[in-house]
Amino acid sequence: MNNLQEATEKICELKGNLVALDTLLSAMLSAMSTETRQALLRTFESHAEVARTVLLHAPISELTIAAFEVDVRRMTLLAGGARSPESAA
Repeated sequence: MNNLQEATEKICELKGNLVALDTLLSAMLSAMSTETRQALLRTFESHAEVARTVLLHAPISELTIAAFEVDVRRMTLLAGGARSPESAA
């Protein structure tokens, strides 16, 4: 039971970390000029492609790769000035 408790606590910690990072990212993007956001988007897209290559050759689950792709799409929309699909609903 202790291992399950520790795993649950770690998952909750990671979720909290993700929410905090999403909040910071949103605030930073709001403060950036259009030109800076466009430059960021170009850099992000190239870094995401490198990450895809690393993920494809790493011993991780398909669920992790799928979650990565969902977040890349969401962050691309956010950086491009569009509302994320979650906020549009």
